[in-house]
Amino acid sequence: MPDRGKLSLHIPQPQRRPGDRPDFSAVPVPEAGAVERPPVDAKASDIAPLAYSLIRVLDDDGKAKGAWNPRLEAERLRQGLRAMMLTRAYDDRMYRAQRQGKISFYIKSTGEEATGVAYALALDPGDMCFPSYRQQGLLIARGCNLLDMMCQCYSNARDPLKGRQLPIMYSSRKHGFFTISGNLGTQFSQAVGWAMASAYKGGDRIAAAWIGEGATAEGDFHHALNFAAIYRAPAILTIVNNQWAISSFHGIAGGEETTFAARAIGYGLPGLRVDGNDFLAICAAAKWAAERARANLGATVIELYTYRGEGHSTSDDPGRYRPSDEWKAWPLGDPIDRLKRHLIGLGEWSEARHEAQAAELAALVREAETAAPRPPKRTMFEDVFKLMPWHLAEQMKQAGD
Repeated sequence: MPDRGKLSLHIPQPQRRPGDRPDFSAVPVPEAGAVERPPVDAKASDIAPLAYSLIRVLDDDGKAKGAWNPRLEAERLRQGLRAMMLTRAYDDRMYRAQRQGKISFYIKSTGEEATGVAYALALDPGDMCFPSYRQQGLLIARGCNLLDMMCQCYSNARDPLKGRQLPIMYSSRKHGFFTISGNLGTQFSQAVGWAMASAYKGGDRIAAAWIGEGATAEGDFHHALNFAAIYRAPAILTIVNNQWAISSFHGIAGGEETTFAARAIGYGLPGLRVDGNDFLAICAAAKWAAERARANLGATVIELYTYRGEGHSTSDDPGRYRPSDEWKAWPLGDPIDRLKRHLIGLGEWSEARHEAQAAELAALVREAETAAPRPPKRTMFEDVFKLMPWHLAEQMKQAGD
């Protein structure tokens, strides 16, 4: 037998480790406005290049360029900026609460605030959202009460979920916010099923879902895309590629070989790759996908290319696997700063107003926080069975109040 050499296995490795200097020079950043906006009814096969490019609207000077510019009114832009700033202020407050031992767990969305807030401006209030655990900005932008969100984290007597979920696993029927699942891949499957049901009933509501890039390696992701393609489910399936899972980088999920948006192509779905720190680009892409879904043209896969500024959660130390200050070097910047610069450039905002609003929102979050007792012990037995069986009734009696 001829000597064919030895086989070797490729193990993806991150380019930078703790102590290394952050370097994103290899990340291609096309000019804002360079990507054309296709008609909503374009065939998925005709727009496949959009899965490999990067839709950007805001340039480095904060100017909006190109056909993807959603041309939002200044007041809508200010609403988006306020919601992102409030999300960050809320995150900071709850992170401190966790570090003080008041809650067990928390996940911040620093650097990813636009991934939820921009969708709130693009979707109708009745559309159903199946978020991951970094879209708290979606709840805030839809007007959810901060105290309700805080009480859910504290699992106290005012917790609307009665302590049945981890902190940050929010759920709100009123705000079209489906319960967050720790196994994120299921959000896609559930969103597609919900969208199919909406269409089957002849409704007018669409679904939107978010998962991280790591969850694209799970079976739920592929099942969801398969059903979405076959039945033309009116859904927007968003992959938030923030470069890192809890301790592994995007290459483990296949990010070295191609873009995550490109996974849509094999299913005959349109895939859009979007600057995840560009509020206007995200809003425009979501609007395009929503119009397509409402026209019975099926689902769209959107990859939001961003960076996780903080740890995966308060249980994670990112300093053990990446440079500690790497987020500051991310070439796509900070979504809040970029939208601020855009508004200032339009003459609709100022540094003074920005500082005043930051102080106002910090005070608002601080004032919203309140102490409340733990829920009664009996609540652990409630809402489990429609009719409580005798043995649970006995245990509830023994537990007392």
